Amino acid sequence: MKKVFKLKDLDCANCAAKMEAGIRKLDGVTSATVSFMTQRLTLEADDQRFNEIVAQAEKLIRKIEPDCTLIK
Repeated sequence: MKKVFKLKDLDCANCAAKMEAGIRKLDGVTSATVSFMTQRLTLEADDQRFNEIVAQAEKLIRKIEPDCTLIK
């Protein structure tokens, strides 16, 4: 499944790169792109575990930038 999420309060391009690298390493993720310019996360992951993977990605995003939220 592939889905695009809006990121709120993503303040740093370097943080976006860290988020992208971290999300790509999550088990079940096929591809992930975090765009600082458009404030979006494009995530492609295993259909059966998609919600679980989104939750893991959200946790990772908060760890890197605590003010940033993933809008579902």
